[in-house]
Amino acid sequence: MEINSIKKCYKKTQVLKNITLSLTEGECVGILGGNGCGKSTLLNILAGVLGTDGGTFMFDDTDLLRDEKKRTELVGYVPQSTPLMEELSAKDNLSLWYDSKQKMEKDLKNGVLAMLGINSFIKTPVCKMSGGMKKRLAIGCAVAHNPRILLLDEPSAALDLICKERISNYLLDFKGKGGTIILATHDLQELSLCDRLYILKDGILTPFEYDGNVHRLVGKL
Repeated sequence: MEINSIKKCYKKTQVLKNITLSLTEGECVGILGGNGCGKSTLLNILAGVLGTDGGTFMFDDTDLLRDEKKRTELVGYVPQSTPLMEELSAKDNLSLWYDSKQKMEKDLKNGVLAMLGINSFIKTPVCKMSGGMKKRLAIGCAVAHNPRILLLDEPSAALDLICKERISNYLLDFKGKGGTIILATHDLQELSLCDRLYILKDGILTPFEYDGNVHRLVGKL
């Protein structure tokens, strides 16, 4: 997988400048940066939510930015704001994403949905869920079609330790099965999931080696 020369401008401001990144199966790449640096913009482009002013997202010989069918098949996306139907239960929301009721029931019994702990609130309306429940449900919806690539925009933000642990365990399992993750994060705990780290600043993506020195990291953002 290759992200090549992604560009994005808002009026006269170039938010992303030739973002280029190679990805491999079973890898998690973390993208760090301050608020407004363009992390969400980049993920929105890769997910097909936003258009780009240039560049490609290649999987084998297919540009996923231009092949919507292939992108929908291969990419799962969890944005910061959970894309859920507030008046529906967890089960009804999942039904909108799963092609097969049998597959959903299987995943609830011993698959991804069980790993995320969704069974415990399967009948709860989204409007009555905690933030952690909503985030876990959003991940469950995003992976209903077994994507090869998972885009996550700050998945553990403001969650308690139990929710963070469930999400972390699932992501490790996803990686272990050959899935590729691009993770935009501010959370130091999530850095341990990442095989490589990059800092996005002034529209430029730069490799970063994190040695546990938080002050050094903050100084780079």
